Amino acid sequence: MEDIESRLESRVGGPRTASRLGLWLGVAFGICFLTGLWSHLQQDTPGWLAVPTSPASLYRVTQGLHVATGVATIPLLLVKLWSVFPRLFVRPPRGARPLLLHALERGSIAVLMASTIFMLVSGSLNVVQAYPWEFSFRATHYAMAWVAVGSILVHVAVKLPVIREALGAPIDDTRQEGPDTDGSTGAQGPTRRTVVGATLTASAAATVLTVGQSVTPLRRISVLGVRDGEGPQDLPVNRTAREAGATAAALDDRWRLEVEHDGVVTTFTRDELLALPQVTHRLPIACVEGWSRSADWTGVTVRNVLESVGVAPRLAVRVRSLQQRGAFAVSELPAHFVDDDRTLLALALNGSTLALDHGFPCRVIAPNRPGVLQTKWVHRLEVLT
Repeated sequence: MEDIESRLESRVGGPRTASRLGLWLGVAFGICFLTGLWSHLQQDTPGWLAVPTSPASLYRVTQGLHVATGVATIPLLLVKLWSVFPRLFVRPPRGARPLLLHALERGSIAVLMASTIFMLVSGSLNVVQAYPWEFSFRATHYAMAWVAVGSILVHVAVKLPVIREALGAPIDDTRQEGPDTDGSTGAQGPTRRTVVGATLTASAAATVLTVGQSVTPLRRISVLGVRDGEGPQDLPVNRTAREAGATAAALDDRWRLEVEHDGVVTTFTRDELLALPQVTHRLPIACVEGWSRSADWTGVTVRNVLESVGVAPRLAVRVRSLQQRGAFAVSELPAHFVDDDRTLLALALNGSTLALDHGFPCRVIAPNRPGVLQTKWVHRLEVLT
């Protein structure tokens, strides 16, 4: 058994295969980490960061890249693990110091594997909105991302001499590797180049078959995409009014939009909002699960609503939803989003009255915002001074 594993590793696995796959894996994981970090900063924006309103599709691009590169890493990681699997059973060295270093290396690899596998599994389940756990996905996923990145950097630092040597050597041996079991000479079966090429092809195929949920031209061939673009008013829905517990309040004829400023509350009926100047903008909905879709939104600008009650420019607004269940019932619009003419209280979608599941009687839609912050079923705006 040991001889077979050794021959398999020498022929298609080992450092030369692992290092080349690791290089591609590092690129994909690096993009995934940075775009995920950007998503986190957009959802929990620190005071020192001013997220721009333009380009309007920036979050659509970054979150699409986040999910696409996450999918791309799955074949890369699996084959990289396979290529070094026999080395996990190498007999530990003798002597206290070598044994300690060996144990530390194996411990770092354990952390690396546990964190990266957790990231890919939890991220994949989030894409399909399956949460078989009690902990907060967003907080845990974010924390584990730093653990994964740290363990990757430690692993690269420890293995750097091996990586440099492997990348500097030809991917395949040019000499014969000796007689095979049938007495013939020369390596039989796939080469390292074949394995690496097939893995990159599988990674690209997995990406193409899922990325159509955010790249519209690829939607028809992305048969594994979670969102096919279908939904009320030609737009998918993540959370329905029923799931959010907002149905009764949203359909109540007594609904009023409340605008609170300096302790004074002004109310608007939906008809009064419709009587204000209406504008239409084509803006995307881009969700953390990776899907996105552009649509024509019609409504009144948030800035116009605030001006009608005497609110000065350059003030942030807290938005409250009617929803009773789920996260993000409250969001905050920074001042520069409030002052952007594309930030709307949407009353219509794609030319017809806003559907209940899309946020009737009105919802926020703004450029370059995560979908979870495009608050639906809005009932109160609180001006922050």
